Amino acid sequence: MKSIDLGAVDLNLLVAFEALYIHQSVTLAAQRIHIGQPAMSAALGRLRSLFEDELFVRVGREMKPTAKAVTISPQVMSALDTIRATLADLQTFDPASSQKTFTIATSDYFASMVLPELLDILGHQAPQVNLRMLPVDKESLVDSIENDTLDVALGTFANLPPHILQQTVLVEQFVGIARSGHPALENGVMSLEDFFGFPHALFTLRRDDTGIIDQALAKQELKRRISLTVPYWFALPSAIASSNLLVAIPSCMAAHVTQHYSLQAFDIPLDLPSWAISMVWSTLNDQNPENLWLRQTIQHACQRIAADRNVEACH
Repeated sequence: MKSIDLGAVDLNLLVAFEALYIHQSVTLAAQRIHIGQPAMSAALGRLRSLFEDELFVRVGREMKPTAKAVTISPQVMSALDTIRATLADLQTFDPASSQKTFTIATSDYFASMVLPELLDILGHQAPQVNLRMLPVDKESLVDSIENDTLDVALGTFANLPPHILQQTVLVEQFVGIARSGHPALENGVMSLEDFFGFPHALFTLRRDDTGIIDQALAKQELKRRISLTVPYWFALPSAIASSNLLVAIPSCMAAHVTQHYSLQAFDIPLDLPSWAISMVWSTLNDQNPENLWLRQTIQHACQRIAADRNVEACH
């Protein structure tokens, strides 16, 4: 048999062959694949030309397959079944049976907030799915997402290229925390004078000790003393609980640590902006069912956090 140029073959012709072989009727075959009878007759003509054989011959009221049609039918139908299965796998994702490992990059603080909710959802919906958490490396973030090293990243990101997609999952704001019984807290309220008068702790990954609080104070020509800087969010709760230090931390974290430490949260007496926690992923994975399920699950977990802790979530 001569070599066939597959680029010139219409897949619909093989679908038409399958329908004719099953029904042995041009009319019924046309109905099966939702085309008109003239179109099916035309498809049969093209099939005969392609395979250089009549393929189906009228015998009484039926279109009987020729010997060649009988010979090629198993391969044609097997090929179509393979294509259908491949397309179905691409279009569906069954979390209940999946054993996939998803890789998520985020900070320690946000991981501690989202993981309890995320693991609870996985326990009910996807008991065999695994999670691998990594720290966010903003210098290599784009490359990691493009190369599928990361499925998604969670955090605050700026200046991302257009092919990296971004969705806000939570809107955060700073909340103050102090030890329970702190002398500056009266009925849970902190005055501006006490706020800048007491020493502070500051989380920072940079070498400077100036944060958004300092910028807001500077607008009022005020300055605080920062007596402790740390690069670890979870070094703060025990340090604050055992001293008169004050600290500003994200509201989700404040809701968490006040449940587990002898700490009180308070509104900071300054006009401070909120900020978005975003989920980012590659355009290449935007319609991937696995990645889509993961993003929807993370969004659901963030909505639970918002409902439980009275912060704003974006839908």
